[in-house]
Amino acid sequence: MLDHTGIVVTDLGRARRFYDAIAKPLGLSTADNGPEAFLFGKSADDPIPYLWIGTSRPSYWVEGSRAGLNQMHVAFVAASKDAVHEFHRAGIAAGGKDFGKRGPREGADNYYGAFLLDPDGNNIEACFREARPARG
Repeated sequence: MLDHTGIVVTDLGRARRFYDAIAKPLGLSTADNGPEAFLFGKSADDPIPYLWIGTSRPSYWVEGSRAGLNQMHVAFVAASKDAVHEFHRAGIAAGGKDFGKRGPREGADNYYGAFLLDPDGNNIEACFREARPARG
């Protein structure tokens, strides 16, 4: 259902290092989108959905908005629990901050995830949902 969304960051190079690091464990990639932005998504061959990440001020922002003012939350699908672990490790190593250790979440019986704050305080999550056993 998601086509695209976007976040504004204060330092494009710092953000790019973070998103480059977490892309691989999620099976995603980054791509240039001009001098003030890049895209985070599947691939050039499968470009939608994507997350636009840039430093320019969007035309739709209300007065007083700035990077990190309204924390964004984006959850990405991970292929396995190991991918969630690698996402968390790579994100921390690239300047992210832990915002929810990797593991199962109470009240979500087949859910395993981890949360990071990117360098501008946006809440970035990776989650893996195990298949539920068939009922017989």
